[in-house]
Amino acid sequence: MKCLQFFLLFTFYFLLFQVSAQTDSTKSGRDSIIVNKDPRLDILTQKQIVINKRAQYQLSTGLYKGYRLQLLSSNDRNQAFKLKYALMNKFPEYKSYVVYQAPYFKVRLGNFMKKEDAEKARKQVAKNFSAGIYIVEDAVEFRHNNTDPLDVK
Repeated sequence: MKCLQFFLLFTFYFLLFQVSAQTDSTKSGRDSIIVNKDPRLDILTQKQIVINKRAQYQLSTGLYKGYRLQLLSSNDRNQAFKLKYALMNKFPEYKSYVVYQAPYFKVRLGNFMKKEDAEKARKQVAKNFSAGIYIVEDAVEFRHNNTDPLDVK
């Protein structure tokens, strides 16, 4: 029994000493912490910001929220495909689409992340096609390149 009392007394004294040692170390007056980090962490942080921005505009289909130009909405399928091929020949830099939304065939042009880019393209296309050209919101394809297309409002 005396052995158990001695063990408990020794353990209590040891814990008391440890607690007081911890409180004494904070009285030294040094409240600052110096962190040396790898500069590559900043690069990774910037990449993650871009990924998060991109995910904000990405749809479940893998496409992105964006804009296209709509040049035609008609019941005539042949007219829609003729216009598509004319657009492909005149503006090869923009991808053209024929979308069927019953009962209409719609011809759309381009993949724009920003509305300002769609407006510039609309003015360019309007010089050659005088019909009503509208900017419509659509799910667009995005090609990853060196520019940051997600600088959107």
